[in-house]
Amino acid sequence: MPRRGLILQTRTHWLLLGLALLCSLILFLYLLECAPQTDGNASLPGIIGENYGKEYYQALLQEQEEHYQTRATSLKRQIAQLKQELQEMSEKMRFLQERKNAGANGIGYQGNKEQAPSDLLEFLHSQIDKAEVSIGAKLPSEYGVIPFESFTLMKVFQLEMGLTRHPEEKPVRKDKRDELVEVIEAGLEVINNPDEDDEQEDEDGPLGEKLIFNENDFIEGYYRTEKDKGTQYELFFKKADLMEYRHVTLFRPFGPLMKVKSEMIDITRSVINIIVPLAERTEAFAQFMQNFSESNFHNYTLVSLNEEFNRGRGLNVGARAWDKGEVLMFFCDVDIYFSAEFLNSCRLNAEPGKKVFYPVVFSLYNPAIVYANLDVPPPVEQQLVHKKDSGFWRDFGFGMTCQYQSDFLTIGGFDMEVKGWGGEDVHLYRKYLHSDLIVIRTPVPGLFHLWHEKRCADELTPEQYRMCIQSKAMNEASHSHLGMLVFREEIETHLHKQAYRTNSEAVG
Repeated sequence: MPRRGLILQTRTHWLLLGLALLCSLILFLYLLECAPQTDGNASLPGIIGENYGKEYYQALLQEQEEHYQTRATSLKRQIAQLKQELQEMSEKMRFLQERKNAGANGIGYQGNKEQAPSDLLEFLHSQIDKAEVSIGAKLPSEYGVIPFESFTLMKVFQLEMGLTRHPEEKPVRKDKRDELVEVIEAGLEVINNPDEDDEQEDEDGPLGEKLIFNENDFIEGYYRTEKDKGTQYELFFKKADLMEYRHVTLFRPFGPLMKVKSEMIDITRSVINIIVPLAERTEAFAQFMQNFSESNFHNYTLVSLNEEFNRGRGLNVGARAWDKGEVLMFFCDVDIYFSAEFLNSCRLNAEPGKKVFYPVVFSLYNPAIVYANLDVPPPVEQQLVHKKDSGFWRDFGFGMTCQYQSDFLTIGGFDMEVKGWGGEDVHLYRKYLHSDLIVIRTPVPGLFHLWHEKRCADELTPEQYRMCIQSKAMNEASHSHLGMLVFREEIETHLHKQAYRTNSEAVG
């Protein structure tokens, strides 16, 4: 055992000596590269007798200065890499020493948090601090929220089929903008300061100067993310007066999983105050109460208002009507079907002073169109399925939400200036985005919006009327079913021709 320790110690000394010599060599090369030329026979470039202006020599000096700066930057990067390798090697040696000591004491080695380099741990913890994990980020609009995607053991509920995406749009989320800017800058650094192993030849400009690429030379890029590995970027650059493209591939690896917290949550005593604003629509209310009663709910309270209907006003009154201390509120509509499991999700994802829950509802299409091949549509309970032709994730709606009364009152409640249909829920949503609370946005399987005939009143403002018509169109049917309705005459004509041809062949 002493001999093995002596060998290990000798190897460590030689390794450290070798790294020190390598650092000295790099520093020596750096000094040689940066030293001014002293060749007394050297003359300024140019043909004898040819006149060169002051600007030419200034440009030449600037080019030489840029060359030295570029080389210095490259050497600094290599020195930094050597320092990192030296630190990693020191960590490995410490690891081997700990393992040797553990073996000498008869104890098997077990990994622990301390074996990772301290700078790596510091970086990973800083990433957690930057993320919206412990405190909410103040966001500029409802489009800035990074939605979660929910899943069960067998299914994933994602927003890929949402209807708010455009074929072409700007990266409105700050995290996406910052990511792409950083990637382009990193690509330019790779091109302008290449390593020795990069497969690219140095190109000169029209005056012999070194080509420097900038963000205006970026042509296009592609990226994809493997969620357990990292993100790959393919970047393409090109100078306007050159034929060749520069191609850079970058990869951002993901770090290991890190525990943020582990806690036990008791929801057995968490009371939910479900608030439903209503005007007319007695048939829908009867259906809602039937679904409500099946889940064993009790303690109903009716608050009547003798005034023009205003959804925000109704929810405001309902929220303030509770006077028994802190309570979790679920703002709901009469055409919403929810399960008891959803209410548990509501309890788990809202926390006073910390989090508000904005679930994405699955909106069902017109059953008369979805089930047109049946004599009558099936019961509501049998329509509650997540299929492309039965409905869609209503990712543009923010009316269904779970939040604590104290947070609602602190944020200022609904904007009472909004009249009639729509708009009040978006204003409240934006208030939370501008606060320090965390907004949990995710599709949930136990929350459905039942189809109903929608009427857009003439009294609405132009913006409200546009939103109402848009919602009405999106709620009717899937693209394929709407296509079948649009081309109904063409389809019927085709079927008549097919039937005529079949009868003619039978007679012949």
